[in-house]
Amino acid sequence: MPAATPPSTGLPTGTRTRRPRSGRRIVASTVGTRSSGPRAGRPERAEVCIIGAGASGATAAKVLTEAGVRVVALERGPWRRRESFGGDELANINRYNLWPDPLLNPRTARTSASEPARRELFCPVPQMVGGGTVHWQGWLPRFTPDDFRLRSVAGALPGTTLADWPISYDELEPYYDRVEWAFGVSGLAGANRFEGPRSRGYPCRPMPMSRYAAKFHAGCAELGWNSFPTPQAALSEPFGVRPATVISAFAQQHGDPTGTRSSALNVFIPDAVASGRYDLRPDCIVRELTLDGAGRVKSALYEDAEGNLFEQEADVFLLACGAVETARLLLLSKSGRFPDGLANGSDLVGRNVTFHEYSAAVGVFDDPVYAWAGGGYVSASSFQFYGHDARRGFVGGGHIAAAGVGIPLPINWRLPGAPAWGAEAKRIDREAFNHSMAVAMVLHDMPQHDNRIDLDDAVVDAWGLPVARVTLRPHRNDLDQGRYLIDRSAEILEAARASSVTRVYADRVTGNCSHQHGTARMGGDPATSVLNRWCQSHEVDNLFAVDGSSFPTATGANPTLTIMANAWRVAEHIVRQRGRFGAATRTAARATA
Repeated sequence: MPAATPPSTGLPTGTRTRRPRSGRRIVASTVGTRSSGPRAGRPERAEVCIIGAGASGATAAKVLTEAGVRVVALERGPWRRRESFGGDELANINRYNLWPDPLLNPRTARTSASEPARRELFCPVPQMVGGGTVHWQGWLPRFTPDDFRLRSVAGALPGTTLADWPISYDELEPYYDRVEWAFGVSGLAGANRFEGPRSRGYPCRPMPMSRYAAKFHAGCAELGWNSFPTPQAALSEPFGVRPATVISAFAQQHGDPTGTRSSALNVFIPDAVASGRYDLRPDCIVRELTLDGAGRVKSALYEDAEGNLFEQEADVFLLACGAVETARLLLLSKSGRFPDGLANGSDLVGRNVTFHEYSAAVGVFDDPVYAWAGGGYVSASSFQFYGHDARRGFVGGGHIAAAGVGIPLPINWRLPGAPAWGAEAKRIDREAFNHSMAVAMVLHDMPQHDNRIDLDDAVVDAWGLPVARVTLRPHRNDLDQGRYLIDRSAEILEAARASSVTRVYADRVTGNCSHQHGTARMGGDPATSVLNRWCQSHEVDNLFAVDGSSFPTATGANPTLTIMANAWRVAEHIVRQRGRFGAATRTAARATA
């Protein structure tokens, strides 16, 4: 299916404008206005308003629209045509082509509430239609059954808020299957012997084996450890109307000019658009969510690219902004009913944030492994040290996989400890670039009450809104687990006959995975969670969050497949409840009229 064409404007039809004192234009729509004059332009009311058009928002939009629901989606970033992507390494990696611009969208970070926060592009995710799936490597492993019950498996861990999920692997498994087959995933069922039960195999066989993968599998085999082809958001062969994915070294942190990679931009967004019931509005900054007299979300107040202010009303609101920005929007949406932020009567919005951490052991081989060719995709993984084992002395474990060294492209490639410039840097580049690879780990960092997202009262973004402030200190368990996984990664490289191996231990969590979880965790008790098992706010019944903010734990695997599967599950629940939310809103409106 070809990529959908972005609309020329986010304005509703039949509008007139006037300039407010603030300098913003309030666009008064001829549709849905009140006789006394609108506070802001009011487009036609929607059944569902989704804020965000990345992995979770696009999945929910596909499910809802194909079930007949009218959806408006508000995305803060642009709708980029695939022709605008390409292999410009400097633009994509060094000049924020696909990353948030830190001048427009800054964040701040600190390790404790007692220290000043520093400006930092902490855990950035592309802000555009398609979100992080626009530039990802596309690792799509499933979580294991024990991931959903780690507190029961491992017990309490002092200093953490470790909790079981309110849903099980068995409940989510049918949605894993739906996403894998609708989205297009290449893999080999049964190869990961630690994987949970499956309804069926993958739609496509594994991607071709790279030299990275061959070295990784050889090392694991030498050690007697299980390894398997990494499930990937790519097509190893034609699938439906889609051709096989074009393999390129310009994958991670680059958009896909061919449109053949599986992504929200290339698959689920076009699916939703094809329904005729999806109104996607890019370049729209949602400033706050407003409430009606009954305490339900009434509208999203947003600003378009021209500075026009709109008020989008809907029966149901789904937050799909990523865990950091979802928490930020809730905290920005203050009212008399919720003075500390929307749905935050428990003071848990923004807390328990987790980010993973990506680090690796780096090997150099006498024979070439060709970083340029091998870095285009990752095709070998192990869950050998994923599950909890109390004999290791820490809780949890993580996904280990073959990878490039840093960004395996010429400008940004560098061996650990090597100089960044000069004659020696050039010599190492020439001699080691095509002979290096890494075995990397995804750290399962533990949730902690004081690790949180809140609003920085001293720094604002380009729209004058307080930015998200990250307060994060790793738990001892995080550091011990990371060191253990890096040592196992080094052993794989040594067993694969690397001539030298360097361990790069993680001493802090930097957000470099661009994985975000936990800021509005789901659970059965409103005193210890923000959302119920359907990712519905305990306090505001027409408000849902379908991104990683709902995760009670980070787990040790890449989260996007689970985020999409959970969004599909929640969207189906909303379809089953269709009409109830709108009826409740109309009843409340009559009662307060």
